[in-house]
Amino acid sequence: MNASAPVLTPTTRALAWCLHLLVVGLLVLVAARAVTDGRSHAGAVVAVAAACGLVYAAGPLSPRVRLVRRAAAWWLAAVGAVWLVLLALSPEAVWVAFPLYFLQLHLLSRRAGLAAVSLTAAAAVAGYAAHTGSFGPAMVIGPTLGAAVAVAVVWGYQALYRESEQRRRLIEELTATRADLARAQHTAGVLAERERLAREIHDTLAQGLSSIQLLLRAAERALPGRPDAAAGHVVAARQAAVDNLAEARRFVAALTPPTLEGTTLAGALERLCATTSARHRLTARFHLTGAPAPLPT
Repeated sequence: MNASAPVLTPTTRALAWCLHLLVVGLLVLVAARAVTDGRSHAGAVVAVAAACGLVYAAGPLSPRVRLVRRAAAWWLAAVGAVWLVLLALSPEAVWVAFPLYFLQLHLLSRRAGLAAVSLTAAAAVAGYAAHTGSFGPAMVIGPTLGAAVAVAVVWGYQALYRESEQRRRLIEELTATRADLARAQHTAGVLAERERLAREIHDTLAQGLSSIQLLLRAAERALPGRPDAAAGHVVAARQAAVDNLAEARRFVAALTPPTLEGTTLAGALERLCATTSARHRLTARFHLTGAPAPLPT
């Protein structure tokens, strides 16, 4: 697999289409130049240029060329072979070497791409020198400078792409970490709420059991001389058990305590004083100062 192949985005697709159009345009230009110059082998140039275009078109149409380096290497070798034939027929074919540099650097590994670019540049220099029958520094500077520009552009783009991918992975890890932190905070909040409810239930049950114990002791002391008083204490103990059980169930459901349901806090306190006075023969009074205000429950 070609692990270095970037994910296709609108930008990379646009760049790929520009490269494809450049290759096709240069091949058309080579063929047109041979025809307009009236060369004797113009037909062969047109045929080889068309063949090069067909072989080149097989690459963008095959997903394996972009994803598998071995397939890309075979495709580039086929395109290069047809291009060498075209270069042997027309000196203008040297122009096609420039987009080939980008393809070789993009699809092959760094070492293989650099070797392919070097061979392509050498072939371009040798082919053009063979057509002109002379050799000079200008023939070397053109293909070599084009190869250097292609190497700088492609390697620079790959470095930026790797940095962008690293930043994207870091952002994904940060997002996942934030999600884990949010889940941990939610879990901690749930546990804290459960602990609070457990304390509320414990306090409610402890208070209720203490009241029931006091009432049952009072009933025990009233027997056998005062059975009516003992029965009243037992009834009060049973009512306390019912009330505390209901309140514990409401706490479990995280609902409003039953003493505050359907009434205000002042009304609940007043009723608590009346119940306490009736159960324990104590005088408990509730006095409200100021205007009552609604409170959340």
